[in-house]
Amino acid sequence: METRAGDPGAFAQFDLARVDSPAFVVDAARLRQNLSILADVRDRAGVKMLAALKAFSMWSTAPIIGEYLDGTCASGLWEARLAGEFYDGEISTYCAAYKPEDLDEILRLSDHVIFNSPQQIIRCSAIIDAARSRGESFEIGLRINPLHPEGEVPRYDPCAPHSRLGFPIDQLTDEHMALVDGLHMHTLCEQDFAPLARTWDVAFDYLEPFFGEFKWINLGGGHHITRADYQRDELVQFLLDLKDDTGAEVYLEPGEAVALDAGILVGTILDTHWNGMPLAITDVSATCHMPDVIEAPYRPAMLGELTPDPEAVDEGDGGAVRLGGPSCLAGDVIGDYRFAGEVAPGRRFAFLDQAHYSMVKTTTFNGVPLPSIWLWDSESDALDCIKRFGWEDFRNRLS
Repeated sequence: METRAGDPGAFAQFDLARVDSPAFVVDAARLRQNLSILADVRDRAGVKMLAALKAFSMWSTAPIIGEYLDGTCASGLWEARLAGEFYDGEISTYCAAYKPEDLDEILRLSDHVIFNSPQQIIRCSAIIDAARSRGESFEIGLRINPLHPEGEVPRYDPCAPHSRLGFPIDQLTDEHMALVDGLHMHTLCEQDFAPLARTWDVAFDYLEPFFGEFKWINLGGGHHITRADYQRDELVQFLLDLKDDTGAEVYLEPGEAVALDAGILVGTILDTHWNGMPLAITDVSATCHMPDVIEAPYRPAMLGELTPDPEAVDEGDGGAVRLGGPSCLAGDVIGDYRFAGEVAPGRRFAFLDQAHYSMVKTTTFNGVPLPSIWLWDSESDALDCIKRFGWEDFRNRLS
């Protein structure tokens, strides 16, 4: 995948030496900018906008998010607990399959509980009925699969052939619809408006017989609404038309759009050597700190990276240097980058657009330390260390 983000924004003036290494640094001002865009779309279209915790769950920023959005969406019990403890507004929970022992608490915490299949709703009906008899207030939803792939990479496409995510829309019946209050349809991954419009064109024909039967429809996440070139006016008109057609309330669940270009991952060169090309070992690990670099795969943008000029080579550009992490995994390679000036041990650098997904996916494989987490406000220049991780964090997750 090719990243469509990587705007350095105010980080172009940030002194990387102000924080630990490695460290995630999130810009509160950029968060507010993204959130204001989302809130504007929400207000103009008259829809509900929820922040996807699976993408960005830095709960110290919950008060900021709560100023703009209508709530959060969770992917299971633990995220629902996080939402209930720290975030304001509605909680919508979806999981590919719920453990029966978790469902009581999920039903208590959530406003919408979305199932992956009608069969699991039926199997859990006794738990649902018991929760309602105790006075719990929630609505039941069903995730549908429109069977229309739009993703660049199949492993990130919920509509890829044989996907386990969502109930195939061509199997939907009146009996299934009688079980639910709303529908959920998450099909995108960091995409703009056109794939959503094409997907809805396909889903429309299947769902039209049920218009008026569901209270709400949730279009999930993957909408890159806060990217500079996203077609926001077209999205607003689409949402207005969708509400008119279906008679339903409409929800969106942006994840990466909340934190797009709002965070960097700061690292340090630890060692350099040569093996057919310049190599550098860093304290940032692809496998431990940015696993999507390997899983997607994709190449993260680097702050201040030089653009190669085929006609000339700048004096400070000694060619591409391959950056890799400190772990034992041979494939722990981040990519090839051109630096201005010497690449030597002790040099700081930063990867752009690392607030979403990277932060929530970090691991301590090989005992590689987790990056500390910092909140910076580029408008006031206030900088706070939110969290540092020590050896005890590594030890305590093992046995």
